[in-house]
Amino acid sequence: PLLRSKIGTLESQGGVKQAEKECDSKSIKEAHDRYGKERDLQLPDSYNGPQPSGGVGGTRKGVKCLHAHYAWFLAGGDDPIGVWVDEALKGVDY
Repeated sequence: PLLRSKIGTLESQGGVKQAEKECDSKSIKEAHDRYGKERDLQLPDSYNGPQPSGGVGGTRKGVKCLHAHYAWFLAGGDDPIGVWVDEALKGVDY
């Protein structure tokens, strides 16, 4: 809960826009592409339900949710926004 609150504080202080400004847009797009490919590889061949789309948090471009990017980063995902959040959290007082 504390980590979720800290990330919420980052978002409320303009963190989404700041992360997009500080991280290369090409790197963000590549992270979304990697996430989608990794996610799709987890679907069994027999799966015939709705096909997920988009990248991190269902986003196709840019940043929608710092929580989603950080969660993927913590799970081992190669995500520049997740790295940005990790660094930014060091400066968040709660």
